[in-house]
Amino acid sequence: SFFAVSSRFGTPEDLKRLIDEAHGLGMVVFLDLVHSHASNNALDGINEYDGTDHCFFHSLPKGKHPLWDSRLFNYGSWEVLRFLLSNVRFWMTELRFDGFRYDGVTSMLYVHHGIGTAFVNGYSDYFGSLSPSDETPTVDEDAFVYLALANDLVHSLGGVTIAEDVSGYPGIARPTCEGGMGFDYRLNMAIPDKWIELLKH
Repeated sequence: SFFAVSSRFGTPEDLKRLIDEAHGLGMVVFLDLVHSHASNNALDGINEYDGTDHCFFHSLPKGKHPLWDSRLFNYGSWEVLRFLLSNVRFWMTELRFDGFRYDGVTSMLYVHHGIGTAFVNGYSDYFGSLSPSDETPTVDEDAFVYLALANDLVHSLGGVTIAEDVSGYPGIARPTCEGGMGFDYRLNMAIPDKWIELLKH
């Protein structure tokens, strides 16, 4: 859950003790934060929380990830921004995580979620339109704003952020004051995925 530690590995107090022990040994503790999508489950998740399909998400089909069978947040909603930013603050202040590896930044950042895109044609892959006949911008500007706000919040609390991104978006690890997204580091997930593929085959 967004505000609950899984009980599979102990209680929240156990996790706090583990983080305190790690800090005592000079270690930094990161949380793999998933704000790129949410479970499609309506029984015990936030999908259809208020009985509609758009309480936290875009209405279908825009609100459904075509490959992951999950729901996509509407980052243009004030309520969604408050929910996700308060979630960031919760993990840092309540459990004292030192920062986050943001999962699925590529999916968040692009209207096409990076599906079927090689990102080899230069800046038009990042800053262009979906197609010459479609004026829809490639980048989801609401998601960009959310990520910049989240990075500013994490940094104001003394934390560190890592973007899991396969696209190589220009400025992803530049400060927000320079027009960047504000991440401290970028993890190119395509490289670990390629290693897994090589090891399996």
